[in-house]
Amino acid sequence: MSTHPPRRQGHGVKLSFYDFGATPFFASQFDQRFSYCLYVPPDYDEAASKTYDLAVIVHGTGRTAAEYRDRFADFAQRNDCIVLAPLFPVGIIEPGDLANYKRIQFHDIRYDHVLLSMVDETIAKYRINGSRFLLYGYSGGGQFCQRFFMLHPERLQAVSIGAPGVVTLLNQDYDWWVGVRDVPARFGRTIDIDAMRDVAVQTLVGTEDTATWEITIPRDSKLWMPGAELQGDNRIQRIEALASSFEAHGIKVRRDTVPGVAHEPFKVIEPVQAFFEDFLKSRR
Repeated sequence: MSTHPPRRQGHGVKLSFYDFGATPFFASQFDQRFSYCLYVPPDYDEAASKTYDLAVIVHGTGRTAAEYRDRFADFAQRNDCIVLAPLFPVGIIEPGDLANYKRIQFHDIRYDHVLLSMVDETIAKYRINGSRFLLYGYSGGGQFCQRFFMLHPERLQAVSIGAPGVVTLLNQDYDWWVGVRDVPARFGRTIDIDAMRDVAVQTLVGTEDTATWEITIPRDSKLWMPGAELQGDNRIQRIEALASSFEAHGIKVRRDTVPGVAHEPFKVIEPVQAFFEDFLKSRR
């Protein structure tokens, strides 16, 4: 049952009517090729002192950012959260390219920096509880989230990684994207395992998510590189490899599977929200 309060009427003090509830898409002021929408509980009071946690939901290849935002609205209402859903369009620089954001760096674009700029814009606009946020993504969004987690654990409270088609392991024997050996040279950052251990982590996949047609990487693919076979063949094997890689470095992982579900993004939202709610309750 929906817990939404009635849609507010009129503008706020400094905020527009369109800054509450399910907002329009706002252009990123860091790079206006990218945009984001929010869900802000309509009873958000500009004059109050109450703070809100921020939940960032990253779309998959289908770019269903607004639908993800809408499906997390009740969660936001129940848990005093604001939801941010970025939109990373298809065809940036390379017409038709679908995967641009998934591996963080694409040509001269750093998608981690793009997302952080959106987060910082939201923090500047609303009363967000600190600078650390919840992060969830499924499929292509799961690829982005697991790599963002490796690069910026200090900005996260909890991360849920759903059924990524390709994973990066904490393996110093291989370069990015297979491993992390060249992360300092590529990203100007080091992998901070201690900070990663301080983040609550969930991995998530359906028990029937076994299709490989979209995620097989042939040797003649521009994505293929040595070590690509280490991750396994399907999404179940790959997310297990990712979780095991984390656990081998002392990072605790809540491994969740959803019975009877294949690669179906909107059938796994309930366990994601349960994970975040459990985390928020334990922290509060």
